[in-house]
Amino acid sequence: MSMKRLWLNEREYITFNEKLDTLTKELATRRRAIDFYALGMYLPNPDPVLKRLGKDIAVYKELLVDSHVGACEKSRKSGVKSMNWSIDRGKARSRVAKVIEEAFSNLDMEQLIGEILNAPFFGYQVLEVIWGKVGNYVLPTRVIGKPQNWFAFDENNELLLRTKDNYMGAPVADRKFLVVQYEGSYDNPYGTPELSRCFWPVTFKKGGFKFWVIFTEKYGMPFIVGKHPRGTPKDETDKLAAMLEAMVQDAIAVIPDDSSVEIMEPTGKGASADIYERLVNAGDEQVSKAILGQTLTTQAQPTGTQALGTVHFKVRDDIVVSDKKLVESAFKKLIRWICELNFMDSERPIFSLWAEGDVDKVLAERDEILSRTGVQFKKVYYQRAYGLSDDEFEVGAPQPQQPQNFNATERPPGREKDAVDLFTEKLLNEATQDEFVDEIKRLLAEVETLEEFRDRLVERYKDLDATALGELIARALTVANLAGRFEAMNA
Repeated sequence: MSMKRLWLNEREYITFNEKLDTLTKELATRRRAIDFYALGMYLPNPDPVLKRLGKDIAVYKELLVDSHVGACEKSRKSGVKSMNWSIDRGKARSRVAKVIEEAFSNLDMEQLIGEILNAPFFGYQVLEVIWGKVGNYVLPTRVIGKPQNWFAFDENNELLLRTKDNYMGAPVADRKFLVVQYEGSYDNPYGTPELSRCFWPVTFKKGGFKFWVIFTEKYGMPFIVGKHPRGTPKDETDKLAAMLEAMVQDAIAVIPDDSSVEIMEPTGKGASADIYERLVNAGDEQVSKAILGQTLTTQAQPTGTQALGTVHFKVRDDIVVSDKKLVESAFKKLIRWICELNFMDSERPIFSLWAEGDVDKVLAERDEILSRTGVQFKKVYYQRAYGLSDDEFEVGAPQPQQPQNFNATERPPGREKDAVDLFTEKLLNEATQDEFVDEIKRLLAEVETLEEFRDRLVERYKDLDATALGELIARALTVANLAGRFEAMNA
């Protein structure tokens, strides 16, 4: 049977089977790499701090003793641990969703989520799943976080369990260990630990504290100076020095009548202590940036604006969202294992974390304004923006707005202006003083329909963000509304 050939030139060709084999095989592997030599050992952790120190990842646990590192760790974890969790059925059968929800309810979810969130600090976290028979199903009865230094990765990035019997590590069973990696990659399956970025700032901070204490001991207390007549024997001067040392402790000394003692207050040295204080504060700032991405939420700032504070909280919120996805991804894998062991369904429920008040009020108000102008949002937008499940809502046709008829019959001719009329006139006068009103009037004069006006307005102010654009449209509608009412009143 002749194989089809693909001619590369007049003399060279390859068969289709060879071409397919080349495309489907992984060619760039560690075994073939010029910078890796397979010695039957596990991959070393490429973390630069650990390589420099010649230690394992357990050294990072000591950093959590530092008060500032511990506070930042607690703050970062609390952003996710404070959320509520739920099992969304999605397209799965209700029975499947119910079984999984009951299985998760029997786990210590708060502790489990906290252990998963160790991954950002150490680069990776391994959790052992203990399975058991629950009714007619095989379900996880316990999920336990295990020390990172008990595990390693082989040249194929597969997990290895290191034991006394096999120090180099042995492959683990399927569906037994959940591996959570923080910014892991093919090149580095151990992930990128945030505590690696904290090691040197904490080390230098400890050095700063040490010398700060020495400085305080040296310059924080007065100097005791003893004076002996010239030619006094050394044993006598040593005896006086011992008396003065005791005086520092007890404020009492007995000296010869031909000796004298002076108490000298240190001067001109106090400002030098700022050097150590700045070093300690700089170390704390670097730790805050490494763990939380900012400093304003953990350290008091002498100056700052509300806008700056908002930006800093936004940065922290982005990190919380990233950690939330890390937890959801770990539980997604656990749900897949449960379904593979118990159900034949391809559709699986979804684990999700959510916070009270997740619906952004500003976002909702902006969407309401845009909807009134004719913008129609798709279902996928509501799912993404508000975290709604597919089976929780339906997108219906927009409700027609009731026409507002501001004609002369609202106020019979000859009737005096009442309080509502005067208030409307006042609002219109204030609104028409807005700097963008002239631009609105020009656009209104150039268009024939409200839809065209809306499109022109969006095009004119396309550089604005969505929130500002929504507010602008609302103000424009307010001006048009008041103008119509005012014109009707005076018709």
